[in-house]
Amino acid sequence: MRRSIPEQDHTTGQGERPSFSFAPIGVVRSPYTERFGTPRQPTITTQVKEDRALPGRIEVLPEFAAGLQDLAEFERIWCLFVFHLNQGYGLKVRSPRDPSRAVGLFSTRAPHRPCPIGLSCLRVTAIEGDAIHVLGLDILDGTPVLDIKPYVPYADAFPEARAGWLEGRVQDEPDEFRPR
Repeated sequence: MRRSIPEQDHTTGQGERPSFSFAPIGVVRSPYTERFGTPRQPTITTQVKEDRALPGRIEVLPEFAAGLQDLAEFERIWCLFVFHLNQGYGLKVRSPRDPSRAVGLFSTRAPHRPCPIGLSCLRVTAIEGDAIHVLGLDILDGTPVLDIKPYVPYADAFPEARAGWLEGRVQDEPDEFRPR
């Protein structure tokens, strides 16, 4: 790719690690009001409430509703949200997929994290006004939403990617992480 302007350095001399604060753009309306019965991964629906993916919605604040235009053309979205009810975290956790071994927090999808941001890929079923109707929620009701992005298969799917310590494990086991 040929640049039309000279290369610029915007990163040298940034100094200390900054902190950030974010304001939600909306809220999740979910059938799940407690951790028990909530899917641990959006596509795994065994051992969850009603043993199936239940419908829910994301309600964006009115000032962001115009940003939903054209989103209905996408089958899926990424939803970035805050694990607002979680407290504390451990840098090593035990998974039911291998309870004999403590693994590093960042090699898991455990919800208790130092920066409590969650990410879910959800199926869009409809958009009405300021609401995105979805399937595949693994998010509790009332969860603050930070951002919504379209899922783009050619850029977001890597089916041949390695799965680390999860290789060969049963995919539909429930995920219940415990601090070490």
